[in-house]
Amino acid sequence: MEKSALIFRGCYDNHHFCLAILFSFLFCSLFLSFRAPNKALTFKHLNPATTTDSCFGRYVYIHQLPSRFNDDLLHNCHTLTRGTDKPNMCPYMQNMGLGPQILTSQGVLTNNTWYATNQFLLEVIFHNRMSKYACLTNDSSLASAIFVPFYAGLDVSRFLWLSNLTDRDSSGRDLLQWLANRPEWKKMWGRDHFLISGRIAWDFRRQRDEESYWGSKFRFLPESMNMSMLAVEASSWNNDYAIPYPTSFHPSDDTQVLQWQRKMRHQKRPYLFTFTGAPRPELEGSIRGKIIDQCRASSVCKFVDCSYGVERCDDPVNVIKVFRSSVFCLQPPGDSYTRRSIFDSMLAGCIPVFFHPGTAYSQYKWHLPKNRTGYSVYIPVKDVKQWNTSVEEVLLGISESEVLAMREEVIKVIPNIIYADPRSKLDFFEDAFDLAVKGMLERIEKVREATRRGRDPSIGFADEDHYKYTFSQSYS
Repeated sequence: MEKSALIFRGCYDNHHFCLAILFSFLFCSLFLSFRAPNKALTFKHLNPATTTDSCFGRYVYIHQLPSRFNDDLLHNCHTLTRGTDKPNMCPYMQNMGLGPQILTSQGVLTNNTWYATNQFLLEVIFHNRMSKYACLTNDSSLASAIFVPFYAGLDVSRFLWLSNLTDRDSSGRDLLQWLANRPEWKKMWGRDHFLISGRIAWDFRRQRDEESYWGSKFRFLPESMNMSMLAVEASSWNNDYAIPYPTSFHPSDDTQVLQWQRKMRHQKRPYLFTFTGAPRPELEGSIRGKIIDQCRASSVCKFVDCSYGVERCDDPVNVIKVFRSSVFCLQPPGDSYTRRSIFDSMLAGCIPVFFHPGTAYSQYKWHLPKNRTGYSVYIPVKDVKQWNTSVEEVLLGISESEVLAMREEVIKVIPNIIYADPRSKLDFFEDAFDLAVKGMLERIEKVREATRRGRDPSIGFADEDHYKYTFSQSYS
């Protein structure tokens, strides 16, 4: 009591001394109140279990590759024409890989969202989208996945028709050597690395080192077997994943997607079914010849002959005009299991009709509904010589209510199968790019989890699935 009274009396006698004590007390209180939250935030940032970082588990690091693996290919675009029907691929590099904008369509398309997109430019489109990805990091130690922006399809297209196997394989070998010497490689020995191809994955899986065998052997090289590839068509190996072919529709906001969906819901469809394509008489086992014969003999089918010089099937206006006028669109395999027409037709609200499980069901598992009967028709063709099913009869047997429900499901799927304009971003919808990145991150996390549990991550990672493209019970 005496000590308190002494202080009180001192303050009373000297108000300057009293004010000094008061200000000191207030300063200390203020200092501590600001200090404590900072400590809590720092701890929160360091502890993944309590993090509020929306990018946690989604960070992607992009390798800055030597320009010979990507940019140089674009600068020398005149060398990329072989294997295409284009005299010059350079115009398709415009608009970040979307191609020239379509300015007039006689009301077939919606304004400012359509481009003459070449499917082989998917590598460029995807790279440009990835460069704007919300969860990029410059610190590879934080990354859940490593993106390798190697334009594999554009590169190999220069050599696919050459007999020199060294030329076909050289870029892939050099890339893998570069990657293997990077510190990021040793984190998971490449199993967190992924790349993309605008060509089918089979183009990188040459089975033998003989000139008569197609493609490069890039995906059979040891380091490449540790990586995952996204391609417009996957092979039967587990580390290849299919993502949609690029269409010509590249919206810049959600409103443009909704506008197009609304337009397709109210579209009149005078044709029961359509086939857009060319015959494949040189391919033994191709069903196209019989499909074309049935279509030509039907009064409710529209056939668009894509044989060279007949009709312009590379013109998005012509293609969409036919697809939007049809209830069903026939999608038989072509040179390979898949075709871009699948996505062009679904974009137009046309219900796809498949004849082989490898055309869609065993391919685009991240992008198409699991319930295949909800959005498509399946007419299996196991033996072309014995196949005598009437496509028209099958389709006429589907009730109007079923048709309406299937079409609505197709229209709902549209956001999943398009690539938005890389210069903008969709807010509400996830597009094909978003779903591909999400799928790849989940795939890599499963590998990481296997490692944490003490299992060998290589088991099953790059194995071949011999039943992937067979007529299994689930597709019968």
